[in-house]
Amino acid sequence: MKRKLNFEKFLLAWNKLQEIDTPEHHIKIAKWLESIYLSDKKRGLLMAFRSSGKSTIVGIFCAWLLYKNPNTRILVVAADTMLARKMVKNVKRIIEVNPLMEDIRPKKKSDWASGSFTVVRSKELRDPSMLAVGLLSNATGSRADVIIFDDVEVPKNCDTYQKRLDLRERLLEYNFILVPDGMQIFIGTPHTIDTIYKV
Repeated sequence: MKRKLNFEKFLLAWNKLQEIDTPEHHIKIAKWLESIYLSDKKRGLLMAFRSSGKSTIVGIFCAWLLYKNPNTRILVVAADTMLARKMVKNVKRIIEVNPLMEDIRPKKKSDWASGSFTVVRSKELRDPSMLAVGLLSNATGSRADVIIFDDVEVPKNCDTYQKRLDLRERLLEYNFILVPDGMQIFIGTPHTIDTIYKV
């Protein structure tokens, strides 16, 4: 199957299938996410107003990444594992019902777990297509082509200088999991003046 749809068209097709409208700011986010994907730097920080659908759009973006290249390995990191699993579950649902992704749906139930899944792909890779971990989980030894940091800064881990320092050091460890030329996207809302999202 030829996978020609850009992310904006993929998003619009998915929303049409779901019978929902696509807000203008979602189109802007979609274009921005694809620009990060196509750039040499491959680093991005997405901050938008609360309930803007940031994580939802990034979840659809993850599905598009697998649509474009089923060999992609995506790691979702959140302040707690349950939040990370929420995004993985959303992407699984998209793959289950999106006709554009029918050919990569796994045949074996063992490849379709709650916190991770593996699509049909041409390469034999040790890591799953998508994996959810909490910030304090041990992800050592994993490899990822894309890391999504979804709300890693929360009030309980950034309310003191030492906690913010620990958070920054913990996030640096993920540089050893990301493959060369891999992509990192941060999604979040600042919870302190000295936020990790300062650029």
